[in-house]
Amino acid sequence: MDRGVGIFLCLLLVTMDISAGILGIEAEIAQNKVKHLRLWIFECKDPSHKAFMLGLAAAVLLALAHVIVNLVGGFNCLCSQPEADKASPNRQLSMASLILTWIVLAVGLSMLVIGTSSNSKSSGSCGFTHHHFLSTGGILCFVHALFSVVYYVSATAS
Repeated sequence: MDRGVGIFLCLLLVTMDISAGILGIEAEIAQNKVKHLRLWIFECKDPSHKAFMLGLAAAVLLALAHVIVNLVGGFNCLCSQPEADKASPNRQLSMASLILTWIVLAVGLSMLVIGTSSNSKSSGSCGFTHHHFLSTGGILCFVHALFSVVYYVSATAS
C-alpha cells in the first residue's frame, strides 16, 4: 500500500478512536449533570438523552474504527505454536497487538453499551451505583487507538 495512504489510514483510525474517547467522556459528564439521589450503595437517577446520544456515537465510532483496522491490516493467523515460534518478530507483534485490540474492543464497547443503555430509559431508575462506565469506555478508546496503530504498522510493514 502507498505510504501516503497508510499515513492517512493511521490518522483516520486515531481520529476516530480519539473522537470516540472524547464522546464517551462527554457522555459521562452529561450523565452526571442529571438529577440523582444516592443512599449508601443505591442510587436513583433520571436518564440523560444527551449522554445516551454521545455514548451511542462513541460506541459506533469505536466499532467502526475496529472494523476498518481489521480490514486494512489484513488477516494474520498464527494457528499453531510451531508457527508462532517460527514467525518473525514483526509478525508476532502484529498478532499480539491484534489480540489486544480485540480485548480492548470487547471491554471498551461493553462499558460504553452498559453506560449508554442506562440512559436509554424514558423514566428514572434505581439500583446499585454504576459509575464511570462511559468514561472508562472512553479511555479504552484511546488505548484502542494505540494498539490499532501498532497492529496496522506491524501488519503492513514489509
